[in-house]
Amino acid sequence: MSPDVRDLVRIRAEQPGSIAERAAARRVPAGLTGSTGRLFLVAADHTARGALRAGDDPTAMGNRFRLLERLATALSRPGVDGVLATPDIIEDLLLLGALEDKVVVGSMNRGGLAGTSFEIDDRFTAYDADALARMGLQGGKMLLRIDPDDPATAPTLAACAAAVGDLAAHGLMAMVEPFISHRVDGRVRNDLAADAVVRSATVAAGLGWTSAHTWLKLPVIDDMDAVLAATTLPVVLLGGEVAADQDAQFALWQKALDNPQVRGMVVGRSLLYPPDGDVASAVDAVVEMM
Repeated sequence: MSPDVRDLVRIRAEQPGSIAERAAARRVPAGLTGSTGRLFLVAADHTARGALRAGDDPTAMGNRFRLLERLATALSRPGVDGVLATPDIIEDLLLLGALEDKVVVGSMNRGGLAGTSFEIDDRFTAYDADALARMGLQGGKMLLRIDPDDPATAPTLAACAAAVGDLAAHGLMAMVEPFISHRVDGRVRNDLAADAVVRSATVAAGLGWTSAHTWLKLPVIDDMDAVLAATTLPVVLLGGEVAADQDAQFALWQKALDNPQVRGMVVGRSLLYPPDGDVASAVDAVVEMM
C-alpha cells in the first residue's frame, strides 16, 4: 500500500485534494459480484456511530491505525470484493491504494449514536446519494431500526425511503439493514426472533418509489428459510458480533449461504477482530464458504 499509514495525517493536512483525485482515478469493478459469484464485503462503519466494541474489548475499534491495518489485510485476500464504511475510513483506504477494483458501499445514516437517548433517530450524517455518485462508489447502506414505542422511528423511515429513491435515481445499490428494536433496561436491543426479522424485511423492501436497486442486509438466525421467504430482493447476510465460538458461528453462516437467494455477506468485527487475532485466516474461511 502507498502511502504508509503514518503519512495519512500529513497528506490530509497538506494535500486534502488528493482524496478527490484518488476517487476520480480509482479503477471500479464491472459489477457487484466477484470471483465467488456473490458479494463479500468487509464492514467498518461502526466507529462513526460510537460503537467501538469487538468481543470483550470495549474500545477495540478505537485505534484507527490498527483498524486500517486489519482492513488492508482483509481487502488484500482473494475473494474479498470490497468494503462498507463511512467517508473517513473510505478516504483513508483510498489514500492507501486499497480500493482498486473493489466494490465500495458508503454508510449513510450514522446519527443514532450507540447508547444515547436518541439512538433510534438514525439521521443521515454521512454520505448522501449525490456524494456517493460523485465519489464513484457503488452504493449506499442505511440502518433502519423500527421501535414500536419510539416516535423517532417515523422520521427515520421517511429518510430511508427518500434515500432509497435517490440512490435508485443514480443507478446505485441501496443496502437496507432493518431490525425490529426495543429498549431493554434503557438500551436498544434488536429482536432476532424469526417473526420480527420477517416483519422488518417486509417493511424495508417497500421503502422508496422503486425497489429495483434495493438489497437487504439481514441477520443470520436459525430459521433463515422463513426470513428469505419474506422477500424477492437480493439478501446479504450480516456477520454480527464477534462470537466466542467462531466455529459455531461459521456453521450457521454456511447453512444460510446454502440458500441461492443469499447473494453475499457483509462481515465486520467478526473478521477484523477474530478471537485468535488471525484476520487473514478468518477471511479465507468465509471466502471458502462462499
